[in-house]
Amino acid sequence: MTAPALTRLSAFDARCPRVRRVVLADYRSYPALDLDLDAAVVALTGENGAGKTNVLEALSLFTAGRGLRRAEFSECVRSGGSGGFSVSILLQDDLGQTRLGTGLEPAGEGAGVRKCRIDGAPVGSPRDFAERLRIVWMTPAMDGLFAGSAGERRRFLDRLVLTVDPAHGSRVAALERALRNRNRLLETGGEPAWLDAAEREVAELGVAVTAARLETVSRLAALVQSERDDSSPFPWADFALAGEVEALVAAHSALEAEDRYRALLASGRGRDAAAGRTLVGPQASDLVVRHGPKGVEARACSTGEQKALLTGLVLAHARLVTAVSGMAPLVLLDEIAAHFDPVRRRALYEELARLGGQAWLTGADPAAFADLAGRAQILRVTPGRIEG
Repeated sequence: MTAPALTRLSAFDARCPRVRRVVLADYRSYPALDLDLDAAVVALTGENGAGKTNVLEALSLFTAGRGLRRAEFSECVRSGGSGGFSVSILLQDDLGQTRLGTGLEPAGEGAGVRKCRIDGAPVGSPRDFAERLRIVWMTPAMDGLFAGSAGERRRFLDRLVLTVDPAHGSRVAALERALRNRNRLLETGGEPAWLDAAEREVAELGVAVTAARLETVSRLAALVQSERDDSSPFPWADFALAGEVEALVAAHSALEAEDRYRALLASGRGRDAAAGRTLVGPQASDLVVRHGPKGVEARACSTGEQKALLTGLVLAHARLVTAVSGMAPLVLLDEIAAHFDPVRRRALYEELARLGGQAWLTGADPAAFADLAGRAQILRVTPGRIEG
């Protein structure tokens, strides 16, 4: 697959929305919070459990999906609170100011259903936020990505795709429903005509999901190759999406790939029925990552090398988001500086400055942010409170 051409935008060309105010009500550990901001980099320091990550999670809700913890929204409601929660942010960029809001109603009609608003007006889904804001993140839970399961890497990849293609989440959800339907039919011995229809739907959605993943991987790989620097503290990654449907989509037109995938599904009914699941498809693919300068699989690298490799990949993705959307993303980095030496910390801060958007960092040790003195808003977090 040939990588689509990218329009390269500098931080001066792209829109750079920044959060100027955060208002929380009954969100996790915060009964109420009203935080004014004035910097391109915001660093939150405080003891473990003080509520630093809760703030990053609240910001991550302004994307499709369940945020950086992948928690149910009911889990975000403060214990002892009203039964609902709200998160509101004020964004500012060259086009002016915009208010975004989301949360759960505490009672009455619509209770327990996520609400989304832009400038006070209801919108259909969090996908509508993508016209105003894009968000990328990195958390400690991602540290084991390269040594973990293929499913974890697929979720990571789908988050990368979703940030550049907000419709991707709906396609993935539809594919999961179609696969569950086929699996039920196999389990109950469904009529061949019903299985034919189910497999047609799986093939159509599976090829669409795979094509979107491949496009993002291709674009990201092209960007990484154009910027590769073997001496960088954040090594460049060589990566590819592996799987049978991926090979079909790369080699054939969409319609032919659908036909071939549908034939694979039909021929594998007996095997899949015995396994209790569909064995071939995008739900079984893997993102294979290699340490570019060393030429070895990421899973074989040291923990420190894996952390640096992942950081480089996330930063490259942020640059891709800017190139594709014309908008520098909000970058959320949870406990990012603790595991880096001073050289890598300084390099990270310089990379964030070059991105041009706003970055939010957390860390228990204020000394980790010493190099940001005078360049960042460094705030102290204690349970339920944030102070300058």
